[in-house]
Amino acid sequence: LFDGVYLFYPQQRKAAVFNINTIMVIVVFLTLACSFLLIIPGIRGRARLYWTLRILLSLFVGVVIVIVQFTGDWENGWVQANTSYKSFSPVRVNVDIGLHIGLGGVNITLKGNPVYQINETINYNEHFPWNFGADYDHSYSEGLEKGLPSPILYVAEKFSTQSPCAVHRQYRIAGHYASAMLWAAFCTWIISNILFSMPVLVYGGYMLLVTGAFMIFSLLSFSTVRNSPMCLIQIGTRTLHVAYGGSFWLMLAIGLLCFVVGITIVAMHHLNLKLLKTFFDLREDKAEEYQEMPEVFINPHFMNKGL
Repeated sequence: LFDGVYLFYPQQRKAAVFNINTIMVIVVFLTLACSFLLIIPGIRGRARLYWTLRILLSLFVGVVIVIVQFTGDWENGWVQANTSYKSFSPVRVNVDIGLHIGLGGVNITLKGNPVYQINETINYNEHFPWNFGADYDHSYSEGLEKGLPSPILYVAEKFSTQSPCAVHRQYRIAGHYASAMLWAAFCTWIISNILFSMPVLVYGGYMLLVTGAFMIFSLLSFSTVRNSPMCLIQIGTRTLHVAYGGSFWLMLAIGLLCFVVGITIVAMHHLNLKLLKTFFDLREDKAEEYQEMPEVFINPHFMNKGL
């Protein structure tokens, strides 16, 4: 310490809690949901329940498609280990090391167990991007210059372009195409909502099927990284293993949900169109449907002239 300040950091580093992009997406969709809830009282009868179910379900699908673009838990891994903390130092610490892989990069978490050890609070969360336009090796070099703890640098080095593991290119390309598929799914989700509001129900159902297909394609794209053998990440006597995380399984569930809803809408269009229109609040009023033609007055002069 120098006057109570760390040499490499102006203040003590803290682990990030939330991704700013994730918070912005959630706020936007919550604003849309709250705006809709304000007009719900103006909808009468059972249609109020149908409208609420449709809008909230649609917004949930949309927010998931966008939010998983910025999450870092497509693959996760945790390990508890006793390892060295700094290079060229014999001091060892008990830590929890986490690896969180997203579409645009990797987050490496280092947390002491307990947090306060060797007169220091050990709680780090470092991000190393590999999306197009970002330089992973430059971020890794900056970590070396900052003097990040050895476990973080060791794990980050496994994903660098110079690493013998050779997984950097696979993760970068797989994440890029998975992200592209998700943006395509977001576009088809918008189109499906437009078709439902026109209303062209059966074509909206078809677009939901396309939306689900793009989601599944994004999962298939990301899963191609498993075709390349992953190097062992050996930390002390323990090995860090990764598995599919929450974002991967959430996207799979939403993709299957879009398939189920799309197939249901298409089937109802052919089997029971009346019930489908009722759910979408398009059922015509029977009183108007069978209303008798009102009395019509005809000018006899023009009638005779026409004859």
